[in-house]
Amino acid sequence: MNADSSTDLAFTPAVKAIQERRGSRGAYAKMEARGGFPTLVTPELEQFIAARNSFYLATASADGRPYMQHKGGPKGFLKVLDERTLAFADYSGNRQYISIGNLAENPRVFLFLMDYENQERIKIWGRAEVVENDPDLISRLMPENYRARPEQAIVITVEAWDGNCKSHIPHLIPAEEAAKMIDSLTQKIDVLESRLEICGPPDVTDH
Repeated sequence: MNADSSTDLAFTPAVKAIQERRGSRGAYAKMEARGGFPTLVTPELEQFIAARNSFYLATASADGRPYMQHKGGPKGFLKVLDERTLAFADYSGNRQYISIGNLAENPRVFLFLMDYENQERIKIWGRAEVVENDPDLISRLMPENYRARPEQAIVITVEAWDGNCKSHIPHLIPAEEAAKMIDSLTQKIDVLESRLEICGPPDVTDH
């Protein structure tokens, strides 16, 4: 990476100028002095990634036109290959091929991973390579028993990553977790209703 600091991937001169004008540059300069954004996948980040069943992949064309695509699959479909490398099997979709077309002329990528249940998010900067005609790699990346047709693999070299505070992240519960909670409550209600049918209504006496 040619940048002097890992934060230079995000903090361009224009960004730093605005930080200076609005009073946050000093705090970020101290963070940069301590090493900036992490550049290696830590065990904590690997655990976070393994629990995700979707993420957003941003690419840009050679002239900088941005595009963001949602990627989904079973938990852990985005895999950590080593402390600098992520990869996933890219499934067949609507066949527009905008992301891989962008990567053919501009390898820069940005991943946005959301955990709505715990109100956490992770940002990952990197460079990506589209790998075709590598059945061994795709077999390694495909989730077991997942019914999807992989067209290629996308391998991402991590350049930096960062977390965000949880401000303004909606607290959402996965549908399967909500279903379990509703089922549990329904069972408890059924038990209480059965007891009422056996015992009858409570005896209420006016005093």
